[in-house]
Amino acid sequence: MSQQAKVVALANQKGGVGKSTTAINLAASLSLLGKKVLVVDSDPQGNTSSGLGVTGEGRKPHLYQCYMDEAPLGEAIKPVADLKKLFVVPTQIDLIGVEVELMGAVKRERILGNLLDSVRGEYDYIFIDCPPSLGLLTINALTAADSVLIPMQCEYFALEGLSQLVRTIRLVKNSYNRKLSIEGLLLTMFDGRNRLTHQVATEVDKHFKGRVYKTVIPRNVRLSESSSHGKPVIMYDKRSAGAVSYLSLGREFLRKQNAAAASKKGGSDE
Repeated sequence: MSQQAKVVALANQKGGVGKSTTAINLAASLSLLGKKVLVVDSDPQGNTSSGLGVTGEGRKPHLYQCYMDEAPLGEAIKPVADLKKLFVVPTQIDLIGVEVELMGAVKRERILGNLLDSVRGEYDYIFIDCPPSLGLLTINALTAADSVLIPMQCEYFALEGLSQLVRTIRLVKNSYNRKLSIEGLLLTMFDGRNRLTHQVATEVDKHFKGRVYKTVIPRNVRLSESSSHGKPVIMYDKRSAGAVSYLSLGREFLRKQNAAAASKKGGSDE
């Protein structure tokens, strides 16, 4: 696989918006659609690792050791059971120490990007699940990424947090990563019966025209159940609303990638 993987950071400094759920289930859907995918769990809580049935425990290094230059990233990669094309770099709570331990390191914001450079040729897509904060781990993810996918809940304070995140993305783009763009906004925990849900969705669509995914992720008990069983929802209950929605998102994501690639090719032919 000679082409370099597209690196997408999943970020939102607000917790509980379905960020890890999206990292797990979008990656799983893309792997079922034939893409080779790596998920990097860069959130010290490790929800993405456990949600994929993998932990940072055992003799294999995990993301913290890679950050501290104690092991190459390739040694930390683990396969996900039952999904041949899905892999994960797991994490443990000690990853939180990176924020303090690397405070004085030279080019500390580029460490993750340098680690990913060693494996980018082996995957189609690499997703980085960021912690719910805008600290060094998130800055590293945004510096390493080609684009940012923003999962957000349709609630009153969501737009306020969104503007802060967009400012951070702009700051990273100007300072460290000129190619960084917004991949798209994903509306999660969507409740179609709630009027506020529709008001927030309309507002987001107005400010981010063309960047909001048509697929929305509904509130679905199977999504949280599947994570507690260490499985993507599509492997836990493929007929559930959550599984159907994430597979639909995977297809929409790929259509957008193909359209962008065709547009780029058309532009270069002129």
